[in-house]
Amino acid sequence: MTSEGKKLWGFDPDLIRRHDRAGPRYTSYPASPFFTAAVGEADLVRVLGARAPTPISLYVHLPFCPQLCWYCGCHKVISRDPKRIDRYLDDVERELDLQRAAAGQALSVAQLHWGGGSPSALDDDQATRLMRAIADRFPIAEGAECSIEGDPRQLSPARLAVYREIGFNRLSLGLQDFDRKVQETVNRVQDDEATLELIAAGRELGFGSISVDLIYGLPFQTTETFDRTLARVLEARPDRLSIFNYAHLPALFPAQKLLPEEHMPGPETKLAIFGNALERLAGSGYAHIGMDHFARREDELARAAETGGLRRNFQGYSTHAGLDMLAFGVSAIAQIGAVYLQNTKSLLEYRESLAAGRLPIERGLVLDEDDRLRGRVIMDLMCTNHVDLREVERDFGIDFAEHFAPEMEELQGFVPDDLIEIHADRIEVLPAGRFLVRNVARVFDARLRRSREQRFSRVI
Repeated sequence: MTSEGKKLWGFDPDLIRRHDRAGPRYTSYPASPFFTAAVGEADLVRVLGARAPTPISLYVHLPFCPQLCWYCGCHKVISRDPKRIDRYLDDVERELDLQRAAAGQALSVAQLHWGGGSPSALDDDQATRLMRAIADRFPIAEGAECSIEGDPRQLSPARLAVYREIGFNRLSLGLQDFDRKVQETVNRVQDDEATLELIAAGRELGFGSISVDLIYGLPFQTTETFDRTLARVLEARPDRLSIFNYAHLPALFPAQKLLPEEHMPGPETKLAIFGNALERLAGSGYAHIGMDHFARREDELARAAETGGLRRNFQGYSTHAGLDMLAFGVSAIAQIGAVYLQNTKSLLEYRESLAAGRLPIERGLVLDEDDRLRGRVIMDLMCTNHVDLREVERDFGIDFAEHFAPEMEELQGFVPDDLIEIHADRIEVLPAGRFLVRNVARVFDARLRRSREQRFSRVI
């Protein structure tokens, strides 16, 4: 990486090596592994019925994929049976009905997201049916942000036209890597030309934002092969780009055992891959949003990062601050006020609960005051790269330095390397620290400190 690129991004491989530790990505605090079975259906009914009629974010999890990608850590169901998807949509509609009844009012949707699995496993009629079912129970507001994840192998320009027709205005494509040897090794072969044509078609159809996901750390990847993939992707000028570090956790995701570990790039190569990627992005008009997320400087996400309007939820970085999130489908996670609720991951249990007229909540968490305080500090760090100590003191009635005395002492370890600055009235994450911001944030994670489990990935 050139000195100019390093200066622009603040990326320093030596600092990454020195400070890298496993930890959550903080799409929530506390992270989902700390949810418990003590929270269930009654909690969802209670908080839904008590909330004000303000707009919501709505997430639907569609778990079906036609084949298994061996690196995948998502909750998925491998199936090519359209009737099975139809039955699942029957269940989602039942869940929509039950939550609509619990809310007691038609809550307006300001943000909608379909994830998976692969939402593109639904055919045109199924996608249209689901969008109509949502809008009938929870009206979609004019100008709402409606996004859908897509597998390029299952998409076509005609399918994208259907997405636009039913209301989607944002598109996220999982590319991962264009190198054929890497694709064959991870069991995900896709044509790069057809994929890039989809981006062009999406732009012509008027999608307001097109996002692309890449993964580094997969078997047989090198700095050269990944650089070729990124160069091709940047020709299509996606609005947003995520470059994820592959998390190899075969104990949690058994299919990952099929990958040849001896051919996975080591930490030094992964640092070089990511550093080279930053160099390309630095010269291509992208802003660093946070961690491994980037957006074109004119994109709404980049503008929100500059103005302090960035937030995180279970789908990652977002411009919609403060919205409660209702969630539908197996494994989906909702956040309503100070309560997190997650559906069962079992397709059978999901169906049986709904058939019996019960919401399929398996676990969750009711945040206490300490959770709320620490979550506020962590999200400020993750989204704005600073914490206003006086503001937190005013909002929570504490003396920050006294309340967080052990944490403030631990933070001193980041100061000599210019990762953060600690002032009388604020904590500031410096450019070099932004690639390690979740490691800075984990200092305030009391639940992780008390836990002996390490179920999280590292930065590299």
